[in-house]
Amino acid sequence: MSALAVRVRDLTKRFGDVIALGGVDLDIPTGQVHGLVGPNGAGKTTLLGLLLGLSRPTSGTLEVLGNGVGATVPDGVAGFVDAPGLYPSLTARQNLTALARLRSGRTAPDVDALLDRVGLLDVAADPTRGFSLGMRQRLGLAAALLGDPRLLVVDEPANGLDPAGKHQVHRILTDLAADGATVILSSHRMDDLAALCDEVTLLAEGRVVFTGPIHKLVTESGELDYRLVTADPVAAHRLAAGTPSLRVVARHGHPVDDRAIVVRGPEPAVDDLVRRLVADGVAIRELGPVVPPLEAAFLALTGSGGAA
Repeated sequence: MSALAVRVRDLTKRFGDVIALGGVDLDIPTGQVHGLVGPNGAGKTTLLGLLLGLSRPTSGTLEVLGNGVGATVPDGVAGFVDAPGLYPSLTARQNLTALARLRSGRTAPDVDALLDRVGLLDVAADPTRGFSLGMRQRLGLAAALLGDPRLLVVDEPANGLDPAGKHQVHRILTDLAADGATVILSSHRMDDLAALCDEVTLLAEGRVVFTGPIHKLVTESGELDYRLVTADPVAAHRLAAGTPSLRVVARHGHPVDDRAIVVRGPEPAVDDLVRRLVADGVAIRELGPVVPPLEAAFLALTGSGGAA
């Protein structure tokens, strides 16, 4: 079993009468990208802040890289919550150089290498006050990487990025995990979580409702809605209605298509329907979830009607 990068036991954080986290237990192994997801107000930002030592727990145990988090954060931990803090009047290079000198005495060539790594070397001499949201996120990531962290904690690292920039950031994070570091990220984007994370933790109302591999999250979420288009919708409807654990449903706002039906049920039941359609000679032209599986799992386990 891999050593734990984070160990949390019965962690509670209160802000006055508000319980932001209530009795959280969580183990995150080293060398993985771990996603943190949940509705607004679920406690994600609070947990990230605790991991970075920005606040102290009300009660419970929090260990990071084998050390308790107290008044100071253990060496090897870096990251940002909400948005990275930058000096707007300084250039990208000057921001990193100042941080590098404060942290580890790194020199300008190291700073330029990091700027190149996050795709900002061409704007190294530009003041950060004019940076877009995506550029600020990438510079914040570069700042977090200054100390070669063994635990990187980042909030919405791909926020504001175009597809090329997002791919670049994804590669940096997965490379860190491949080299033995641990990355914990919070994201509202289910596609980012699916593409990046080995495991995810789902929070709702300050408590963990799921933690584990993404494929297990999708499996445990239960039934999904699938849109099915065939050459014979009448036969498809009849066979779907006769398939155990499946039912044909109407879905408000779904594209109108006389050839399509929407069926609801677990994945094995959908597989059974496909086999029956093929056996009866009914051509399948389209089959897919109405809502992406990870998003559907999120909605099912949190009881939320909105986005993460």
